[in-house]
Amino acid sequence: MYILAPSILSADFSKLGEDVKTVSDAGAQYIHLDVMDGAFVPSISFGMPVISSLRKTTDRVFDVHMMVEEPGRYVNDVRKAGADLICVHQEACLHLDRTINQIKETGAKAAVALNPATPVETLSCILKEVDMFLIMSVNPGFGGQKFIPYTLEKIRALRKKCDMRGRRSCRKAHHIICYHFMQEEKP
Repeated sequence: MYILAPSILSADFSKLGEDVKTVSDAGAQYIHLDVMDGAFVPSISFGMPVISSLRKTTDRVFDVHMMVEEPGRYVNDVRKAGADLICVHQEACLHLDRTINQIKETGAKAAVALNPATPVETLSCILKEVDMFLIMSVNPGFGGQKFIPYTLEKIRALRKKCDMRGRRSCRKAHHIICYHFMQEEKP
């Protein structure tokens, strides 16, 4: 199963609600929200107030990608703001298993993202605990980066690990199924 999850990272922030409605009306099943803290990644994006405001514009699944240090600190607030699925980076969690359980306790789906250079073997212990995986095909923190080709092999390797364990949750790869809005460039 493929899921179309447009990201709002490159949307026009002056009309975010309109853009979310546009992609929802066009058939997007998920809305991908990149939350960045300026610590785990160099950029800062937005947080709970924006998620909460956007929640009023659509009933689509909110896939919140937490590019923040120790995301467990924010799980309850992100869920209350409207997240249906909370994705945390393996590299950002001191206690990944605890964070996954914390997400599930809120009633949200739990997802784990993996940076391009992090081996998929780091996910072996949690394969059965996670609802979705996100293999980053660019380094987190900025839109518009060049695709990193070796990440395709990581996707294949994770797919194989999931299949061997009877898991069907390995279905999403950043920039393969998760598309970014493209702003028109001004001349």
